[in-house]
Amino acid sequence: MRQLVVIGNGMVGHRLVEAVRDRDADGTRRIVVLGEEPRPAYDRVALSSYFDGAGEKALRLADLTVHDQVELRLGDPAAAIDRGARTVTTAAGERIGYDELVLATGSSAFVPPVPGHDLPGCHVYRTIDDLDAITATARDARAGVVIGGGLLGLEAANALRLLGVEPHVVELAPWLMPAQVDEGGGALLGRLVTETGVTVHAGTGVSAVEAGPDGRAARVRLGEQELEAGIVVFAVGIRPRDELARAAGLDLGPRGGVAVDPACRTGDPAIYAVGECASVEGTVYGLIAPGNAMAEVVADRLMGGRAAFTGADTSTKLKLLGVDVAGFGDAHARTEGALEVVLNDAPGRRYAKLVVSDDAATLLGGVLVGDASAYAGLRPLVGHALPGDPLDLIAPGRGDGGVGVGALPDDAQICSCNAVTKGALVEAVHEGACDVAALKDCTNAGTSCGSCVPMLKTLLADAGVEQSSALCEHFPHSRAELVEIVLSTGIATFSELIAGHGTGRGCDICRPAVASILASLGGGHILDGEQAALQDTNDHFLANIQRNGTYSVVPRIPGGEITPDRLIAIGEVARDFGLYTKITGGQRIDLLGARVEQLPKVWRRLVDAGFESGHAYGKALRTVKSCVGSTWCRYGVQDSVGLAVELELRYRGLRAPHKIKAGVSGCARECAEARGKDIGVIATDNGWNLYVGGNGGFRPRHAELLVSDVDHATLIRYIDRFLMFYVRTADRLQRTAAWIEGVDGGLEHVRSVVVEDSLGIAADLETAMARHIGGYADEWRGVLEDPDKLARFVSFANAPDAPDPTITFDTERDQPVPAGPVALGMPARPQHVEA
Repeated sequence: MRQLVVIGNGMVGHRLVEAVRDRDADGTRRIVVLGEEPRPAYDRVALSSYFDGAGEKALRLADLTVHDQVELRLGDPAAAIDRGARTVTTAAGERIGYDELVLATGSSAFVPPVPGHDLPGCHVYRTIDDLDAITATARDARAGVVIGGGLLGLEAANALRLLGVEPHVVELAPWLMPAQVDEGGGALLGRLVTETGVTVHAGTGVSAVEAGPDGRAARVRLGEQELEAGIVVFAVGIRPRDELARAAGLDLGPRGGVAVDPACRTGDPAIYAVGECASVEGTVYGLIAPGNAMAEVVADRLMGGRAAFTGADTSTKLKLLGVDVAGFGDAHARTEGALEVVLNDAPGRRYAKLVVSDDAATLLGGVLVGDASAYAGLRPLVGHALPGDPLDLIAPGRGDGGVGVGALPDDAQICSCNAVTKGALVEAVHEGACDVAALKDCTNAGTSCGSCVPMLKTLLADAGVEQSSALCEHFPHSRAELVEIVLSTGIATFSELIAGHGTGRGCDICRPAVASILASLGGGHILDGEQAALQDTNDHFLANIQRNGTYSVVPRIPGGEITPDRLIAIGEVARDFGLYTKITGGQRIDLLGARVEQLPKVWRRLVDAGFESGHAYGKALRTVKSCVGSTWCRYGVQDSVGLAVELELRYRGLRAPHKIKAGVSGCARECAEARGKDIGVIATDNGWNLYVGGNGGFRPRHAELLVSDVDHATLIRYIDRFLMFYVRTADRLQRTAAWIEGVDGGLEHVRSVVVEDSLGIAADLETAMARHIGGYADEWRGVLEDPDKLARFVSFANAPDAPDPTITFDTERDQPVPAGPVALGMPARPQHVEA
């Protein structure tokens, strides 16, 4: 048996081992992996999620040691290579023989030799240990400086922001992310990043890091300018880890890195190099996609193949500080004769540029900032003929607004991270891949950054493959089936459900969906125990997050009816906490601009005044809108206010697949606009008409008549059944309108179940609703009565009472509004198109 030694246990080294194992079905090689870090390989691309609560285990890649042929040695890196004896000596002094050796040592962070660069409090941003050190230093820092405004620098700035440090970013180039975006995109990116509370210093460099009285970093000097800096993070660039190769006498590239040929082989035929430590024809690639491509080449060569590395797609799509950014192909129009098609919609917070050939027939590259939704369709077209006018592909309102997978040639790369073409995916579908998970398994598409997954779904649909009803790749069941499982088994936690009926650890699709199911079926307070970790962003703090990082407070005002005392209480709270107030179309009052640490104080006042959560943040009943009805209106024929209040109090807190809105009109004049609601009730001389399945949004729909002229008790009974039937059977994030359309038989089937009890489940649905009503408790009152739940409402863990310094306000019409160019009172956003 031959022995392969891999030096390096990063993402590319890990990929190499998996690629060799996939090809070596007969087990002809024993593989020894030498890792410098004391922990198994983890996802460095997702490293910043460490600051969002992802633990080390969540970042880990698949366990290589499940294969008997793989030996993983951690914390004992290679110290020397003896090419003559074909051995590697580790730091602990052990000598390990090899038949083939692969260098996957990656890179190290470059730290410019400015005075003070090595002071305590100065860090780099590369490993989990680095992140732990940054976290420790940030506890005592008020402001911090990140040197470098590229991809990694902006991630570091966001990390400081999450740690409660006021971040500054210093970039030598005139704009942020100069390698990925052009000047126009960089200008918008800088503005959007600044709105998040990060101060940008572009077109300037660091001249020194200066110490304070304690000998630690305290200031960063930019020429004559001085910035406070209790922490400094260098994110300037990388340097290939080629010291082992250099000491072993291997050739290096002109800018460092181990020189390799297209087979990724060094001058020594037994030694290969992959990833950031390799120099291919003088180029060192600092992205995961080229590294993965090199790993596949080496794995093929080791098995006797003829694969060659001929370059790789260096396109990138990411979200930094909440801002979408993408660059692909020749983003800087360096190709001779290249033309640029630009849409610069600064008020609309979006910038798009396509680079095309001199005859405007071939796409060469592009830049997207603010809205990168077109990336999945455009990137595979690079080097191929455009399907039409390039401006139609980036300008809303022109053409079809995008590129379908059918327009792409077979050799277009759908997944650039793993170099998977449309042709390879189509072939996989023809060979039996019938869902996204199967395509991932057999092609590796969508297993790295995931940006191509929407295209995989489209490709399957275009191929006529019936899509699985599975909730996600972790559960083979639909949402409705999971509801039945929970009902029949009494399972009360996500961990129990996925252990018994799913696989893996879950994802951002199934975790909140299961949280909603458990809450719908009486699973306790949504912030209890494990439930809290499953929630969407808004449910984490029982409030809707706004664009400047503040939150909304929306107390329930059933039916829009409110006493003067309660109206005064809301006004006093808004005044005392400096909140923006607005009466909504749903007949309640929004209080906007509350910082996270203010939320419990605001709600304490409101709860004491008799208010409760309006569930504006949840997939639940929002409001029941009403007109004044027969109580006041000379046309009203029924008490619409009384019914609206009754319905809102009856269904408050009902968690559902999507938000639910209702309306009650006291006569056919329809002043409550009930037919635009999920539940619409309109008074008649003989009782009530019940309409279902209406909604506003992107596709407004009128509700359809379910029953007419029913009495009060019958109306309530049918609404109970309808809502619980919807809660149990709809897909995740499916409004009632789409649910009715998708039900086999449509509205007629829903009517047969709800009105005629065709399935014999009416009594069960009514019992379930009665159980919900009987078990209702105000979520915010539950928080205020529980110290453990209250502890989560802080901006910074190390300073619970401190406000977020990045949140600032302007004043318009005597009210606070988020600071920045996009604020209330702006004129309509015209589109400025340059072509």
